[in-house]
Amino acid sequence: MEGHISKTFENSMIRTAWNEQEEEWYFSVVDVVGALTEQETPRSASTYWAVLKKRLNDEGANQLLTNCKQLKMKSADGKMWLTDVANSEQRGVKKGVEYAILADEITKAWSGMTTRAYKNHKGLKKENLRDNMTTTEIILNMLAETAAKNISQTELPKNFEENQSVARRGGRIAGNARKELEAEIGHSVISNQNATQINSIVTNLIEDVSQKSPENK
Repeated sequence: MEGHISKTFENSMIRTAWNEQEEEWYFSVVDVVGALTEQETPRSASTYWAVLKKRLNDEGANQLLTNCKQLKMKSADGKMWLTDVANSEQRGVKKGVEYAILADEITKAWSGMTTRAYKNHKGLKKENLRDNMTTTEIILNMLAETAAKNISQTELPKNFEENQSVARRGGRIAGNARKELEAEIGHSVISNQNATQINSIVTNLIEDVSQKSPENK
């Protein structure tokens, strides 16, 4: 196994290792599970994966377990321990994680916060962040994604690291637009309100206008 690196996903580290002989990336399954299920500690992620493995085995859905192998990776205590890893034959999982990492890079570049920090700012847990954005936030997020897409189509990045750079640059374009707008209006456009709160404000406003309508007098 050649070269161990970690990739960040919403403040979670996904340990990966490159196998030069097989020309394959292997990634820690427990890290992926921990990130996707938002486990707070490596221990809770390990416990969650252990329970999930047992459930899969009991149900006979052991294809994932068959494709897993164990390799030594550095743990939180700094020591090398055997951990379950998988290669790109769970390519859907790997691509999904990489997509989430790039989305996180874009969000961080334009808003100044990681996706997790942004969700915490709005008091969200499992809810989708985009579904809880204001119109201005959605427009800035779309600008960041569009800018990144246009840069990508022009430069044709060849690997994940180059895609990360494109994501950051696209995000910064929207970030600059956000800062200019905030300078004009004198306050942040990053709202701490979620969809429930926003909808409540709109509903109350509509009801207030309706009550003041001449038709109701």
